[in-house]
Amino acid sequence: MGASVVAIANQKGGVGKTTTALSLGGALARLGKKVLLMDLDPHGCASVHLGMFPENVPISAYDLLLAESFDRELWNKAVILAPQGGVDIVASNVRLSELDIDLKGRENKGLLLKNLLAEAALGYDFVILDCPPNMGVLLVNAMVASDLLIIPIQTEFLALHGLRLIFDSIRLLNKVLPRPVAWKALATMFDRRAGACRRVLELLRKKLGSKMFETVIDMDTQFREASARGQVIYDVAPESRGAKEYMALAKEILPA
Repeated sequence: MGASVVAIANQKGGVGKTTTALSLGGALARLGKKVLLMDLDPHGCASVHLGMFPENVPISAYDLLLAESFDRELWNKAVILAPQGGVDIVASNVRLSELDIDLKGRENKGLLLKNLLAEAALGYDFVILDCPPNMGVLLVNAMVASDLLIIPIQTEFLALHGLRLIFDSIRLLNKVLPRPVAWKALATMFDRRAGACRRVLELLRKKLGSKMFETVIDMDTQFREASARGQVIYDVAPESRGAKEYMALAKEILPA
């Protein structure tokens, strides 16, 4: 059985997308799962967070997606192995933003990542995809390859407006895919002291029902601390609220 592919996407920035990718990956690794994180965002926030600066990464996600066919040697060079119990990573490259142009005319270009992972991700339990914020060939590839799409939603009213974009994208894809994109929304950056946050969470639960995770991710300064150190929250504050919440999320997505 192949890896479960989990895409983290929202077409609005600043909603905790990269924090979710890194922290969920860290939680799954702590639960004994073999995890690979692929940074598909040209901004490379997940890669930089972990100290992998694009200019120092010889082979990136860009090279893998541009390759005409699967090349095991290229894949092995792209995967940066983590220390014991960590998360392996395929780093980003700013040239990912040019992929729509570079792949112009390529047949079945929406299936490139799905086909790549079918060959390459053997041995992993989970592949986490940190997706770009804009719709294009990269986000389409991530959605098509995913077994589950997690949509982080900041618990503020402006964030609700951004949901329309990603839901429109899902609807368009579902018209042509053999099976619909499976998705669930995750409430992030929740401030329980703020009435506005509580109202947004209530509204989300009412509108989305079972398509919302039970887990809610609170504001936690330890996320910033981890980022400043180039680590994930489990390396810095494993008993913090944020760490416990992402662990709860990991347990929600694990098969019963």
